[in-house]
Amino acid sequence: MKVFELKGIERKELGKKASKTERSSEQIPCVLYGGGNNLHFTASMSDLRKLIYSPEVFVVNLDIDGKKTKAILKDMQFHPVSDNVLHLDFLEVFENKPVVVELPVKLTGLAEGVKAGGKLSLEMRKLRVKGIYTQLPENITLDVTSLGLGKTIQVGKISVEGLEIMNAKNAVVAQVKLTRAARGAAAAAKQS
Repeated sequence: MKVFELKGIERKELGKKASKTERSSEQIPCVLYGGGNNLHFTASMSDLRKLIYSPEVFVVNLDIDGKKTKAILKDMQFHPVSDNVLHLDFLEVFENKPVVVELPVKLTGLAEGVKAGGKLSLEMRKLRVKGIYTQLPENITLDVTSLGLGKTIQVGKISVEGLEIMNAKNAVVAQVKLTRAARGAAAAAKQS
C-alpha cells in the first residue's frame, strides 16, 4: 500500500466560524479518531490535493505539531454547490486492529466473451475489505481471461489472502454482456 506524508497543525478553536476562517485561508479542517481522544487539526489544501483526488488508497503518515501517527482517510465532505472540500476524517491505524477500507478493482486479461463479440463491464469499481493495514494491497486484481459471453464474476468467488470482503456475496463485480451484434450472430448460427 502506498504511503502519503501529511503535516498538520492542531486546531485551538472549533466550530463553524473558526472552520470558515480556516477554509478561506486554504486550510481544511480535519479530525483524527480511533486512538482514544479525537484530535482536531488543519492541513493545507495544496498538500491534500494528491490524497483526495486519487483513486488509490494510502496509508497517511500524519505529523501534527510533531506528533507522528499512521492513519487512513476515512471520510470526505464536499460543499454541495461549489464542490470544495469542507472536512476530512482520518482513522488511526494499528498493527493489531483490522480496518475497513474500499480498495479499487483492476481487471486483467482479455475475456473469451469479448473475443466472441461481447462487451466487458466493470460493475463495481471498489470493494469494501476488512484487514490489517499492513496486509492491504494497492488494488484487487481480477483475471477475466476465462470469462465467457453472459458470464459474471461475483464477490463470493473472490478471495484475497488476509482480507475479508464485506460486500454482498451475490453482487456482480464484472461481467461480459451480450451486444446486439453478438446476439445477431448467435441467432444466425442457430438458424443455419
